[in-house]
Amino acid sequence: MDELLDLLARRNEGVPLDVVALQLATIEYPDLHPGPYIALLDSHASELGERVDDGTSGEDFVRLLNEYLVEELGFRGNEEDYYNASNSCLNMVLTERVGIPITLALVYIEMGRRLRRPVYGIGLPGHFLVQYDDGEFSTFIDPFNGGGLLFEQECMELAKQVTGYDVSSDSSVLLPVSKRHIAIRMLNNLRAVYFKQQNPAKSSAVLDLLIAAEPAAADAYKHRGMCRSKMELFKGARTDFETYLRLEPQALDRVEVEAQIDRLKRWLAKLH
Repeated sequence: MDELLDLLARRNEGVPLDVVALQLATIEYPDLHPGPYIALLDSHASELGERVDDGTSGEDFVRLLNEYLVEELGFRGNEEDYYNASNSCLNMVLTERVGIPITLALVYIEMGRRLRRPVYGIGLPGHFLVQYDDGEFSTFIDPFNGGGLLFEQECMELAKQVTGYDVSSDSSVLLPVSKRHIAIRMLNNLRAVYFKQQNPAKSSAVLDLLIAAEPAAADAYKHRGMCRSKMELFKGARTDFETYLRLEPQALDRVEVEAQIDRLKRWLAKLH
């Protein structure tokens, strides 16, 4: 987890995104070793690299990238089982060749990095995209939907379709995002899955990392306190709830959280 923690804490933005994503995946797959999956990405990039060279235009590169990843390898969006935790884990996305928008986008980004092509992550609300932009040719790409090419207006319409909100007046949603942004968004996706599964241990592990990224994020402490309570980690839960109220003194649920702290104090008293 060292590289992931360094990225989240802003200590090293230069860490490769594939390494970060594979470390994140160890929450779901504790015995995961990243080496074989990095080698698999290397192999994919090498195969595509035999079909392109420095003279290949940006438009042709995108076409060949889509042909290879989508048509030959069969990477696609997992619409049938969208909320499966494996969709957020790069090892499984590379193995099964299905995933959610952000993990499929990560494959595109890493292929671009290996072939020295400008492929960027675009954190569109509700649906992650990538952009190819070499200064001469630029397009947005939707890896989840067969690598479809999109204009700016189509991206905005997609965001509205997914979220219900009109973001067309905010051009910043189509700007490239950092590796740290991508890592945090992937963690939030996993958190949502584990909350849906009612898995407090894995939820807590994700929240540990989100708190490392944003130590002043009050809600993360409250949610981790809830997870720790379910895991009967009463001392840690109490500390988290107290931290939440310290960071959010005007919290609307202050009375309820204070009552929970009192219950935890009584439980702790019984343990002594």
